[in-house]
Amino acid sequence: MNAFELYESNVRSYCRSFSDVFLKAKDDVIYSETGKKYIDFFAGAGALNYGHNNDYIKEQLLTYINDDGLTHGLDMYTVAKREFVTKFVERILKPRDLEYKLQFCGATGTNAVEAALKLARKVKKRTNIFSFMGSFHGMSLGSLSATSNKSSREGAGMPLNQVTFMPHPFGLMNHFDTIQYIESILLDDHSGIEKPAAIIFETVQAEGGVNPVSEQWLRRLADLCKRHDILLICDDIQVGCGRTGTFFSFERAGIVPDMVTLSKSISGYGLPMSLLLLKPELDEWKPGEHNGTFRGNQMAFVTACAALELREKLDLDNIVMRNERFIQSYLEKNIGTISEKIEIRGLGMIWGIDLSKIGDSALSKKIVLDCFDKGLILERAGREDSVVKLLPPLTITADHLERGCEILSEVMHSNIVGCEIASHHNVGGEYFGRK
Repeated sequence: MNAFELYESNVRSYCRSFSDVFLKAKDDVIYSETGKKYIDFFAGAGALNYGHNNDYIKEQLLTYINDDGLTHGLDMYTVAKREFVTKFVERILKPRDLEYKLQFCGATGTNAVEAALKLARKVKKRTNIFSFMGSFHGMSLGSLSATSNKSSREGAGMPLNQVTFMPHPFGLMNHFDTIQYIESILLDDHSGIEKPAAIIFETVQAEGGVNPVSEQWLRRLADLCKRHDILLICDDIQVGCGRTGTFFSFERAGIVPDMVTLSKSISGYGLPMSLLLLKPELDEWKPGEHNGTFRGNQMAFVTACAALELREKLDLDNIVMRNERFIQSYLEKNIGTISEKIEIRGLGMIWGIDLSKIGDSALSKKIVLDCFDKGLILERAGREDSVVKLLPPLTITADHLERGCEILSEVMHSNIVGCEIASHHNVGGEYFGRK
């Protein structure tokens, strides 16, 4: 550990919870240099929907490298890019009747968000943006201005302006009509709030504590934006690429955002890649007006193509829906029953266990650390990091999904003292065909 602690910046974070030194990983398991095995319920913060070193994707990447395929190409025309663009349009956009242009941004999600906000302001010639309480959109200054987390914002070292935060239907605001509130602001000439160029949103606030919104809420938001000439930007960076059971998380509501940001699992292999989808009429960029040295990651194009093929071979959406049923049932029967103060929330294969009402601010951290000691990696999210977050690879085996849930259940039972302990039910066989 000394090399890291002596020479790496204090900004490091995940290693403070996952303190082992990791050597290799395969599918849904990570191995430390001592050989200890960890079931992965973290999936690279959502960047590894297809798991670690998936054989199908890896084979195509190695073939490309062995053939001396271009490794860096800026935004030049390349075979790898053409194959990805063609495959993405044919397999993802056309079947959904979506007519987006593709803009390749920098290496990570915040680059796509920066591009979306910048373009929205350019097109609408307005500076304000509406975001939501509980949102997370990135850590660079533009994206950070639309991120609500206090500690993240304090790191900016300067005012973060031109974004107005709207209430999100969560907690005390759960029964508050946020859409009507926004409508009132837009119609009130004394609201004191400037009309925005765009509203940026997540269908499931991931870092905000796993807070899904309803299909009706999404449709009302899309309708509001259309009526008031406001662009609608869906941040699908963490919950897109199949995480909620469809490739885009907004599909369940039948809406078509004006822009969509993708990153994390779009490359399929954990390689840096971010992508902005925009309606053709919004493509008002001048050549080179928004660019970046690594906006054309050729190897990520190769693995992204392989991932699109793999999701069809596996019938991945049905796998996610099956796993969703298992996770929800397990959490509700084995963990939600520990205490009436525990709240279970989720969609597809992103789930949260909210412990905020228990009143112990250290509890979620203790649970995550104890899980790690027992061979399960997961993280925390939400207000005061009080939500234990489940984000396993979509391709996780039934055995490892069930065993990971069992570890979590054991740890939570042992840590939450004085609550009624529920009987342990084995619900795995019902969904995975085992007796």
